[in-house]
Amino acid sequence: MRLLLQWSGLRSNTRCSFVMPCAAQTRFLLLYGSQRGQAKAIAEEIAVKASDHGFAAEVSCLSEEEKYNLERERSPVVIVVSTTGDGDPPDTAINFVKKIKTKTLCSVHFAHLHYALLGLGDSNYSNFCNCGKTIDKRLRELGAQQFYASGYADDGVGLELVVEPWIEGLWDALRKFVTSAMSTSQKDTNSHVGDHNAKNEMGTIESAVTDLNLHLLSLNESSSQDESSGSCNTVAEGELLEASLTRSVLPLSESSLNIPALPAAFLDVELLNELQQDSTLLKPPEAAHQVVITSAKQLTREDAVKTTLLLEMDISETQLIYEPGDSFDLLCPNNNSEVEELLLRLGLVEKKHHIVKLQVKPDTKKKVSQLPSYIPEHSSLQYIFMWCLEIRAIPKKAFLRSLVEYTTNEHEKRRLQELCSKQGFADYNHFIRNPSLSILDLLCAFPSCMPTLSVILEHLPKLQPRSYSAASSSYSNPGRVHIVFNIVEFPLCPERPVPRKGVCTGWLSNLVLPILQHSGGQMMLPVAQDASIVLPKVYICSRPSSAFHLPSDTAAPIIMVGPGTGVSPFIGFLQHRKKQKEEHPDVSFGETWLFFGCRHKDRDFIFRDELGLFQAEGTLTHLRVSFSRDQDDSTEEVKPKYVQDNLRLNAQDVVRVLIKENGYIYICGDARNMAKNVHEELIDILSRELQIDKLEAMKVIADLREKKRYLQDIWS
Repeated sequence: MRLLLQWSGLRSNTRCSFVMPCAAQTRFLLLYGSQRGQAKAIAEEIAVKASDHGFAAEVSCLSEEEKYNLERERSPVVIVVSTTGDGDPPDTAINFVKKIKTKTLCSVHFAHLHYALLGLGDSNYSNFCNCGKTIDKRLRELGAQQFYASGYADDGVGLELVVEPWIEGLWDALRKFVTSAMSTSQKDTNSHVGDHNAKNEMGTIESAVTDLNLHLLSLNESSSQDESSGSCNTVAEGELLEASLTRSVLPLSESSLNIPALPAAFLDVELLNELQQDSTLLKPPEAAHQVVITSAKQLTREDAVKTTLLLEMDISETQLIYEPGDSFDLLCPNNNSEVEELLLRLGLVEKKHHIVKLQVKPDTKKKVSQLPSYIPEHSSLQYIFMWCLEIRAIPKKAFLRSLVEYTTNEHEKRRLQELCSKQGFADYNHFIRNPSLSILDLLCAFPSCMPTLSVILEHLPKLQPRSYSAASSSYSNPGRVHIVFNIVEFPLCPERPVPRKGVCTGWLSNLVLPILQHSGGQMMLPVAQDASIVLPKVYICSRPSSAFHLPSDTAAPIIMVGPGTGVSPFIGFLQHRKKQKEEHPDVSFGETWLFFGCRHKDRDFIFRDELGLFQAEGTLTHLRVSFSRDQDDSTEEVKPKYVQDNLRLNAQDVVRVLIKENGYIYICGDARNMAKNVHEELIDILSRELQIDKLEAMKVIADLREKKRYLQDIWS
């Protein structure tokens, strides 16, 4: 899964000196669709900047349909929307997308509408910015006209590379549109001018994107050169000075800096009386259900590179229902020792049990400001840091800019300014973004920085639940659900001198330690009834999939690609199919192919015995496995190393299943490498086997996606 990082804010040098000549500010409608708050934050930044340029933004979420009406809208419309999952709209945009995709709408339904769109995505996912592109395409199909070319920002390399220049250009585009609209009342002329401006702006943004790509390329080349040379400057003969988190080198150390505008403070924080009861117990949302973890098993050997756990949860006392392919959100706290250390660093550890009272500053200059909805009233300071704030979030540049104001050491202040500046982009990525530093890491590295509690609460985003695919079928295991995960490890590095585990996986691994069974090749058994063992409990929420399910037609063949823990949902698929075959012996069932991969056959081949049983009884027709670290260099035989290698070896069957027999392909696992490599391999397979060029092969895959026969459950 699947989520974008918190937006970092706009540059201070984006302000334009030109202001609209009319006394009243010109209105435009600003809509956003956000899953985790990213698009919303950018929309709010646009709204704040609008008044500086003579405009007034009327901001609404796409889900707030009662607040806007595009059918009657005559002012310019700006849309900021993210993409979630496998190219899906965020929850707040689902109804909007469905509405505009209604087939009965005519081609001039939005002929009166003039819009600009900014899409957010992550190029680690193959369906990059799909929601934004879908909205853009459909609006144009319904007659709407762009007054400014669409921008698509990539969180894989840094949203600001596209977002900042796109917003900088927005004001001139709005100004040109408003001027042209006022200069004539003739509809045809307006349409012509609007098209002309749109083309001009399209050229401008394409040039900007080209410049950005060249800039990125130069940064990458510069970065490579830095790595090869040690990223250092010569200070004296035989002595080298290397850049680090806390120290820059030439030319950055002597550069003039363009830093972001200081974010407006908007929270007043007051610590009230101390709570007497336990202040760390979770106050769950209404949609959450408390369930018991009845069993826990380690699936990998002790010498495996990654430790994989399988948990069974009892959902029989809840109203939760699920299908194989669905996921569950698990609510988890931050690491207690990290919370204590952060509170100690902020000088608040003695106040951790005190109730926190929040109010919006009456004199705040932040135009779109509200209390964080994820912080409940009457919560203690410790509770807020434990359950509400993502204290591991990578601090964004706007956060760094605020930290500058609370740093007394001039050297440290300058370095924070560099890291949040345009010129310090490469250093920010290398020393903060890439190693995934947290606010605690930064405060430890910059000891003279002492931010207030209000600054921390204003910048740290909501602690998100972690999503896990169901590795079981309720049809086969009623009242139970299994989840599988690797314990995430963050090794120590120069910027983070202590190793850490993943927020949720580290917490879960400690939680189930008393009931943990080690791999023995057998299906997981219930924990023996021991009065001294208290079964752990967690809160979960159902997260149904829109499409990642078995085909309704049981005769349709399926291909499943799931290396590592990516095999999890397919265990549920196979359990479900086995039960179907047992209860409906006269029904026709299609072939089932599974492509699995891991490092070592004897260390981390999870579900090895179960898959063997599925294959022996005919539930799994074909099993193809690959082991990337078990290659024998002493023999000439070349064994498949990755799942895409086995796909290539079975190319004819892959094409037969997908093209000739109208089958389905499901891909689950890592988006950054595996899913991309599989996608590229499938293009090569289709091109080679069907004797078509790669562009036509890509169109075939796009058609499979459109028909929901190419489905992904991937994460980065």
